[in-house]
Amino acid sequence: MNKFAERLKELRKEKDLSQAQLANATGLSHTAIVYWETEQRVPNANAVITLAAFFSVSTDYLLGVED
Repeated sequence: MNKFAERLKELRKEKDLSQAQLANATGLSHTAIVYWETEQRVPNANAVITLAAFFSVSTDYLLGVED
């Protein structure tokens, strides 16, 4: 599993959110979140920024650039 998919799923589960709940909370598409977590697609920069802000982590952390 790539780092982004792994970290997105991990952060979502830490907050005890379903994929649909995360989509509603961030304004992102539920389908997109499913695709990202299953590595079928990659997010655009705006989505990464939105998710990083929501989870209070850096974009570098979310993308697996840093620990």
